[in-house]
Amino acid sequence: MKIKIAIFGGSGYGGSELLRILLLHPNAEIRFVTANEHAGKAVSEVHRNLLGLTDLRFGKAPEDFESLADLDCVFLALPHGQAMDIAPRLPASAKVIDLSGDFRLRDASALSNSFYAYKPFAHQHVPEIEQELKSIGDWTNELVFMTHSLPVARGIFASIYTETKHEMGVGDARAMFADFYRDSFFVRLVDGSPDINWVKTTNFCDIGFAARGRQLVIFTALDNLVKGAAGQAVQNMNLMFGLDEKTGLMLTGNNP
Repeated sequence: MKIKIAIFGGSGYGGSELLRILLLHPNAEIRFVTANEHAGKAVSEVHRNLLGLTDLRFGKAPEDFESLADLDCVFLALPHGQAMDIAPRLPASAKVIDLSGDFRLRDASALSNSFYAYKPFAHQHVPEIEQELKSIGDWTNELVFMTHSLPVARGIFASIYTETKHEMGVGDARAMFADFYRDSFFVRLVDGSPDINWVKTTNFCDIGFAARGRQLVIFTALDNLVKGAAGQAVQNMNLMFGLDEKTGLMLTGNNP
């Protein structure tokens, strides 16, 4: 089975990773990719890492979206806010996967925080995190979410501080997480702290723990361009079309 695909926004980091993964996906057939400012240019001219792997050229987004009726899947790798305008206009027959946060928030007014990315108490993901915490239990505490920019090309490292109702050791935490993620191939539990170097260019999320009494810290590391964007999107596509979720995503990290 070949899945006929379009990518809107192929010139950015997320679009670049989508192309890198989908060009090698055995069930993917990229029909076209848009990048208005690069329309007419070869994809490999903009993304030099793809030289020799594709003859695709960037095009402009079509004015008549009904012309896309033969597509099976559309990826939106656009700046925040644009997917909300485009997605409703796409053919109903196409499955749509958005890499932005436009449709993850139930309260659209919270999107205004996206103008204050990486600023204390005003990060674009704060409303989404609070929304999901409230959805899984009686969570009434105040969330403190602080982001820090690191001198690395890719990768996200999170330290999540929690206070448990009862004392919990590292072994207890690991057993609980192992049970919850038992069917999640792309989640790996590690001893001690994870390292973004071991997840770069992969679809894995590595999780580690530290504990003292009722204080439990969960450490996570992932590649923000793969697991945090393009890889996650392709994983969604695989599930939507009944494929093994690992298809096209068995990507190894680098050493060093």
